[in-house]
Amino acid sequence: MEGTVDGFRYGAVTPVAAYLMACLGGALGLRCIVRTLLSTQSWKAGWLALGAASIGCGIWTMHFIAMIGFQVVETRVRYDAGLTVLSLAVAIVVVGIGVFIVGYRGASTLNLSFAGVITGLGVAAMHYLGMAALHLNGTIRYDAVAVALSVVIAIVAATAALWAAVTIRGFVTSLGASLIMGVAVTGMHYTGMSAVSVHVHDRTGGSWAGDSPTSLLLPMLLGPAIFLLLAGVVVMFDPLLVLGEGDWNRPSASTARTAPPSGSLFEGQEDQEGQKGGKGRKDQEARVIHARAPQDPQWAAPHGPRR
Repeated sequence: MEGTVDGFRYGAVTPVAAYLMACLGGALGLRCIVRTLLSTQSWKAGWLALGAASIGCGIWTMHFIAMIGFQVVETRVRYDAGLTVLSLAVAIVVVGIGVFIVGYRGASTLNLSFAGVITGLGVAAMHYLGMAALHLNGTIRYDAVAVALSVVIAIVAATAALWAAVTIRGFVTSLGASLIMGVAVTGMHYTGMSAVSVHVHDRTGGSWAGDSPTSLLLPMLLGPAIFLLLAGVVVMFDPLLVLGEGDWNRPSASTARTAPPSGSLFEGQEDQEGQKGGKGRKDQEARVIHARAPQDPQWAAPHGPRR
């Protein structure tokens, strides 16, 4: 018989939490990639890897937070731990491929298209690999049209995210781009979930193994959540991202007060020393003149007219 599929077991809690995690991962990833654009002297590969891991963890966390709210009324739902972890690795690796392509080869139309397709297909693969981790007393079926639509959304969202990563540099614009990315990624997830239907087997036949959503997913979500928190700390305390490109090379006010323009201090000192030296030489010459005056007839005082 057909099972009753419910993707909102806890109401709006899981969709909102999933959306926020997608936005968080996207925002951190964008800021890390912007960091490589603001300074060519930074460790580019490291910042790109941190950005890819942040976006990948955000997408994966979004998916499985949303899956906590998934249930089939007629049967219990279990998860395979191995496939669940593998889906996380796939998310990080495919996002990393796209990020490194545009990070090193530029954001030309060809590079963006190629990287966007690879990343989008990888995100869709992560989603359906996570769905393959589902174990239940039934058979999961998918609507082909909804699946194709979810893949298209994933590709478009990935391409837009990669374009934003190498184009948008301001904090406010990056925040707005991450909010749009969150909508796209979460929309892709629920579009894919709308393709799901379950044919439930006889209750007395068959068996399935695995961990329950709360016993497996909640502990596993803790790791990516902590990673995103640490990535957020790194981004918040990086001076270049805090000050921005314009203020990074600008001297501070205290430095400007204590360090005058180049050459002005020394030039002033030289002028003062020159003036003092000239005055000293004049005084010395005056003393020599007065010393020679009594002995030199030319310097004798003029006599007045005789009476």
